[in-house]
Amino acid sequence: MKFSRRSASSSISPPRRKYSSCIAFRKARAARSVSTRARYSRALSNRESLGSTGIGEGIAIPHAPIRGIAAPFILFVRLKKPIDFESIDHIPVDIVSFLLTPTEGNASHLNVLAAIARKLRSPKTLRSIRAASEPEEVYLALLDEGHAAATE
Repeated sequence: MKFSRRSASSSISPPRRKYSSCIAFRKARAARSVSTRARYSRALSNRESLGSTGIGEGIAIPHAPIRGIAAPFILFVRLKKPIDFESIDHIPVDIVSFLLTPTEGNASHLNVLAAIARKLRSPKTLRSIRAASEPEEVYLALLDEGHAAATE
């Protein structure tokens, strides 16, 4: 077989149908991600409409049960600029812990929520989180008090 640009490109390029499938898969995955994010956001907004999850001292713990997830998911965010969260003490929120839990096993949902609230009520933990300059420092502050104290 004589080598030519045409033979090289046809042997390297994926077949058109396969290429189209890859694009369709990427679009479907992106749409699913957007759809999933919208579903999570809607669930958190619905919960927040029942009453603020701002627990005071600049802390909020928005939470919602989500159908289809297998285990609790926590996203911890420290805001550069505090926001009004209609907290019980009217202090703007700079620490947010988003909690998504499976719809089954609501008792575990309450246990996780209580554990987060207890951890974030510790003045020492809050000082450490607010003073942290690196994500690792926030992570260490969120570990149990004994471990965090041992690393100081």
